[in-house]
Amino acid sequence: MDIIDRVKAVLPQAAIRDVADAYLEEPRGRWHGQALAVVAPGTVEEVSNLLKTCNEFGVPVVPYSGGTGLVGGQIKDGGDAPVLLSLERMKAVRAFDAEAGTLTVEAGAILQDVHGMAEAEGWIFPLTLASQGSARIGGLLATNAGGVNVIRYGNARDLVLGVEAVLADGTVVNTLSPLRKNNTGYDLRHLLIGSEGTLGVITAASLRLFPKPRETGAALMAVTSPDAALRLLRMAQARIGEGVSAFELMGRMGFDFLAEVGPDVRQPFENTPEWCCLIDLGLSHGSCEEALEGLYMEAAEEGLVEDGVIAQSGQQRLDFWDIRENIPEANRRIGSVSSHDISVPVARIPNFITSAPQVLAKVGEFRINCFGHMGDGNLHYNVFPMPGQTRADYENKRDDVKRAVHDLVHEFGGSVSAEHGIGRLKVGDLERYGDPGKLVAMRAIKAALDPNGILNPGAVLRQTPV
Repeated sequence: MDIIDRVKAVLPQAAIRDVADAYLEEPRGRWHGQALAVVAPGTVEEVSNLLKTCNEFGVPVVPYSGGTGLVGGQIKDGGDAPVLLSLERMKAVRAFDAEAGTLTVEAGAILQDVHGMAEAEGWIFPLTLASQGSARIGGLLATNAGGVNVIRYGNARDLVLGVEAVLADGTVVNTLSPLRKNNTGYDLRHLLIGSEGTLGVITAASLRLFPKPRETGAALMAVTSPDAALRLLRMAQARIGEGVSAFELMGRMGFDFLAEVGPDVRQPFENTPEWCCLIDLGLSHGSCEEALEGLYMEAAEEGLVEDGVIAQSGQQRLDFWDIRENIPEANRRIGSVSSHDISVPVARIPNFITSAPQVLAKVGEFRINCFGHMGDGNLHYNVFPMPGQTRADYENKRDDVKRAVHDLVHEFGGSVSAEHGIGRLKVGDLERYGDPGKLVAMRAIKAALDPNGILNPGAVLRQTPV
């Protein structure tokens, strides 16, 4: 009996999917994957049976969540074709404690649906990002997703109390306890979160919920420079404290791209500033509008801001976020030479933004769209062709651009992957910039939990012969 027959024998017919192109593509269009079969188990027992079977045959398995990853972690485009394990059928709610604020869902649950479930009971699940309408919980945890609210609530791993996962040999690890305190040995939850499906397949998670703010509000403030933006961030935190839910930095190029190629959004400023900040608040007491007005007045007196718009309604707040969340789509339509998901220490962001164009000028002439989550040091530093040219005209410079930006990030004590993960795109970067001792430990853990190397081979760590 070959592997396909065995897979069909251990899974119900409902789990078998056609090998459709939708499973083999990724958002940036740089890879096209392959698959022996696409399967969608409906229970953790079915995932266990599948992995046990593939492990016995030595057949690779690539976990597939929402397909929104940007570093190729869900795509295997070379070597032995894998079985692609989709989590789309595993989206049940296992438990919801509206008193304690915990929600246990299966890994196929879509993030936006989780938001709706929490909010219906007066809570929020604060992990928020542009792809939340299709991103699934399993993939978000496997990549330790960030998003816009990290400054207040943390990354994905900070929002999880426990996980259920299946190891390469079919062993089920169940740490779904909703306990806040549980010091009973190694915390496998944090080992599996961020492992990108290379150590186990996350099948369910117990999520932390937070009280829904009584009032929310937002403002766009035009700042004189990135250094002024940093000072405005510190001023906002000093005045408003944990009420600052997000603090986004956006450069003029993002607005110019939206005007050039869309999507069509309402431009908030008559004269687009070189830099502006999107500040989002969630308060249990007091007025967001008054807090933002006070912040603006103090910042103006200090010479930090030149203009500003404070949301007068919930819809206007959403309009502000519509600008921020559509910048990546405008970037896609322009077509980048090289895109970079980086982080540097927050205090060094202004110096990095000043230094990077000087470094890139040695490679060529480019347009730069710098934007991102200034509150946690995460910038999306994307490099684009000059007007009238396309990224194909710069293909011979792409590697040089990437190396220049990443070398500078490393020099600044930063990370070349802030929130998107390593996937297959950044395996070489991890080897170049990662701590050698950490890499030794990672390879040892991989060998211990997946000795046959079947789980997402080639992602995170370079695939080596078994």
